[in-house]
Amino acid sequence: MKYQVAIIGGGPAGYTAAEAAGKAGLSVVLFEKKSLGGVCLNEGCIPTKTLLYSAKVYDYAKHASKYAVNVPEASFDLAKIIARKSKVVRKLVLGVKSKLTAHQVTLVQGEACIVDPHTVRCGEETYTCDHLLICTGSETFIPPIAGIQEVNYWTHRDALDNKEVPRSLVIVGGGVIGMEFAAFFQTLGVEVTVVEMMDEILGGMDRELSGLLRAEYTKRGIKFLLHTKVTGVSQIPEGITVTYEQDGTEGTVCGEKLLMSVGRRPVLNGFGLENLNLELTERRNVKVDEHLQTSVPGVYVCGDLNGVSLLAHTAVREAEVAVNHILGRNDAMSYRAIPGVVYTNPEIASVGMSEEALQASGVSYRTVKLPMAYSGRFVAENEGVNGVCKVLLADDDTLLGVHLLGNPASELIVMAGMMIEDRRKLSEWKRYVFPHPTVGEIFRELI
Repeated sequence: MKYQVAIIGGGPAGYTAAEAAGKAGLSVVLFEKKSLGGVCLNEGCIPTKTLLYSAKVYDYAKHASKYAVNVPEASFDLAKIIARKSKVVRKLVLGVKSKLTAHQVTLVQGEACIVDPHTVRCGEETYTCDHLLICTGSETFIPPIAGIQEVNYWTHRDALDNKEVPRSLVIVGGGVIGMEFAAFFQTLGVEVTVVEMMDEILGGMDRELSGLLRAEYTKRGIKFLLHTKVTGVSQIPEGITVTYEQDGTEGTVCGEKLLMSVGRRPVLNGFGLENLNLELTERRNVKVDEHLQTSVPGVYVCGDLNGVSLLAHTAVREAEVAVNHILGRNDAMSYRAIPGVVYTNPEIASVGMSEEALQASGVSYRTVKLPMAYSGRFVAENEGVNGVCKVLLADDDTLLGVHLLGNPASELIVMAGMMIEDRRKLSEWKRYVFPHPTVGEIFRELI
């Protein structure tokens, strides 16, 4: 049971590292205690986007008349939407497994436990390795709210498998996960209330655009309770009552269902991490260098466990960097341009610095902003919908941050991220020929 690389966790970081190492000819063993693909593929990124796309299609059908198309009675079948989500997940999980098998990666189903930097035990078997990659991901965080253990609340996992449409839903947490589920259920006709402790939704995203997205969903019927602390929950025959405090005043809101979505935290326990005596950061995450190597040589931590960026695409890149370091290739991790996307309708996406971060750092900048209507393609495909393209520039016009509200922001943001990563200036967008008409032409209109 001797391998050159042992990997704990089969999520985006783990399976990417396993494929890259196996492709390079290294002997690899990958341990996964649940399902290959991790949270992202099985109960996160992919299933939520599958549901959201069904909701988007339904929404387009309901409002088809805006595009001179008649759809007499648009309807949906939630059970079939959930079934399609499960089919998509199964297909992609099989795809991941096929790629790993093709590169001779040994897959071990079970709970791995670290004995030392070069030894891992799983069940009755012991495995030794030259290099150890820890990619254990994160888990849902449930705050110690009074009564929370006595009520039948949802996590994102429960919401993904629910086959009946509730009359009303209270979502505690207005972050990315909370807002995506709010968008999904509101589109299906559910009365949604979002309770957020901060004074704006989507903390970390551009505040101005987050406010515009909130205003759009307010018009659609979602109720937002901002700067609001949940103080207790209780079960009632009709559902769940949420007690809260807002600006010194107490109140209550009731919903047939309650979704807890206040964030995630790295998985630190249950697999022998303490046996490595790794150096931690002030926030109790595992400290890594630019190659994702920990304070113990040969031990790497990729993904949510290092706490730098709890995003699947960050984890994928970190895994590539770690394997390249093992292989002796020149590579290093950069967090300069990590995109963030919220797959609501409209989408919102950001990369680089926000105005709030620049102001906090005392960095001089200027803002260039255009309505997305400057793109002919956007106008053609978004009847009666507004959007914003916002760019933050250094004094020499180097791109510092780009923030988009409007579809398809998730596909456009990568172009901005590449410019920011390479420290390009705004005027350089004029050097590239964009196909016409495309929404991406908005970047050339900024100049």
